[in-house]
Amino acid sequence: MRGRATVLALAIASGGASVDSVDSGCKSEAGEARARVDVAPGAAAVVVLDAAPTPTPTGTHWAPAPDRNGIELVEAPPGEAVESAVRGALARAAASKRTLVVYVGATWCEPCQRFHHAAEHGELDATFPTMTLLEFDLDRDGERLASAGYVSKYIPLFALPSADGRASGKQIEGGIKGDGAVAFIVPRLKEMLSD
Repeated sequence: MRGRATVLALAIASGGASVDSVDSGCKSEAGEARARVDVAPGAAAVVVLDAAPTPTPTGTHWAPAPDRNGIELVEAPPGEAVESAVRGALARAAASKRTLVVYVGATWCEPCQRFHHAAEHGELDATFPTMTLLEFDLDRDGERLASAGYVSKYIPLFALPSADGRASGKQIEGGIKGDGAVAFIVPRLKEMLSD
């Protein structure tokens, strides 16, 4: 799964030892994962550093590795005004030369879940190498989305925001259930992004 790394370090000491600065090589906004382990004589130690998605001031952030392109999924912060969250995400996307798309789904929506899974697992990285999805949940965020103009009859909703953070009116919505869900969304999303 992207955005998650597990690192193991093993220390076996015949006369006692310390393992300093076990470095996962994983950087987050909080820095590198490090640990210090003291091992008694004749003992073994296994250190597991598990770097889960990094909570940020703007929500949970799953980012592609810095040396590769791919879809970036950013969970919108709950409670913050949509316009403000979108403006902040637009600024970060622009600084990284990425395209921001506001994405509205729900846990009960099968096409939403299938698209999210494909994006999260890198299956769409080649198709959308510089797209950032700012994710909202319809059930949690419906009222505040509507107040910013992000409304649709169907979900998932993919919308291009305007500079002020409100909906631009350029959007696609809806999907189909089953194995063809992602294949149904992708060409419509590509067309929206190319206009």
